[in-house]
Amino acid sequence: MNILVVRTDKLGDFITSLPAMYALKQHSPKNRIIACVAPLNKELALACTSSLVEGGFIDEVIVDDGLGLWSLVKKLRHVQADVSITLFSNTRVALAQFLAGIPKRIAPATKIAQIFYTDRVKQRRSEVKMAEFEYNLELTKALFPSINLEYKKPLLAFSDSKNIYELFCTNYNIDKEIIAFHVGFGGSSDANWNLDEYEILIRAVLKQEKYQVVLTFGPDEVKLCEEMQGRLQKEAVLFYISTEGIVNFAKLISNFKLFVSTSTGTFHLASLVGTPTMTFFAASLFASSKRWKGVGDEKLQQNFMIPHAKDERVKLFESVKKRLSAV
Repeated sequence: MNILVVRTDKLGDFITSLPAMYALKQHSPKNRIIACVAPLNKELALACTSSLVEGGFIDEVIVDDGLGLWSLVKKLRHVQADVSITLFSNTRVALAQFLAGIPKRIAPATKIAQIFYTDRVKQRRSEVKMAEFEYNLELTKALFPSINLEYKKPLLAFSDSKNIYELFCTNYNIDKEIIAFHVGFGGSSDANWNLDEYEILIRAVLKQEKYQVVLTFGPDEVKLCEEMQGRLQKEAVLFYISTEGIVNFAKLISNFKLFVSTSTGTFHLASLVGTPTMTFFAASLFASSKRWKGVGDEKLQQNFMIPHAKDERVKLFESVKKRLSAV
C-alpha cells in the first residue's frame, strides 16, 4: 500500500510526525511511506529513508514548495498514493489531495479543509489530552485499527555520528563532555529566558570547570551569536553556527551531554536523536510540555514551564540554576 503522510509545517512539527510514519512502516514492511514535507524539512526526511540509515522508515520524499496548487497536485498524482494521512491540514493541501484523486484521505476534523477528506477524525487537539506526536500516532488507527503505536527510542540514529563528534572535538580542541545552550527560538515557542538570564545559567555551568560549554546558532542567527560573544568574550565558551545542514547538526548533538533550550525545533531534534534535554515552555496548555514534549525517552527530558508572574519566574530560574550548577 502506498501511504502518503502529509506534514508541511516547521521543523519541530515535522519531527512530531516521525513516530507515526515509523509505526505505519512497522505495521507492514510492504507499506510504502511517502512523506510530503516543507522545503526546510527535506534533508531530515531524506535522512529517515532506508537507503540512507539502517532501520529507515520513509521510502520517498516529496516537497511542497508552495509554487502553486497544480504543482502540488502533479506531485501527488505521480506517487500514486492509495491513502493519505494528513497530520496537520490547510485548505491548499486538502484540495490538492482531492484533485489528485487519492481514494482514501484521512485527516483531523478541523477547519473548512475537512470537507476535502473522506475520513475525518475528531481529535480536539486544543484540549491537549496527549502530546502532538501522540495525536499523530492516534490518527494512524483510522487506517489500521490494530496498529502498534510503540516506536524505538532514539527514533533516528546515524552510524557515523561518533565520527562527526570526534572530528568536531579535534577541530576545536575539546577534551570534555559538552553541554550546549541554544538561546534562540522560533516556531510556536513563546517562552524563553532573556539573554541576561541565559548568561547567568551559562556561567553556572562554567564555574564547575567540568564541561565544555557550546552555544549553538542557526545560519540566520549571526547577530545573536555576536551578542553572546560580547557577553562571554573572556570565558572558555565555543560559539558554533551550524552551516553544514540539519542532519550534520543532528549527528553532532546526538553525542552531547545535555542540550539546553526553549521549546523550539532544535529541542525536538535533540530529543529525536536521543540527547538529554533541559527545555523551557510557556505557562499555557497550548504551548506546554504536555503538548510539545519530545519524541525521545521521557527520562532524558527535563521540562520546565516558565510562569508569567515575576516572583514565580524568579523562583523557577533559581531552581534551574541550581540544577545546572550540579549537573
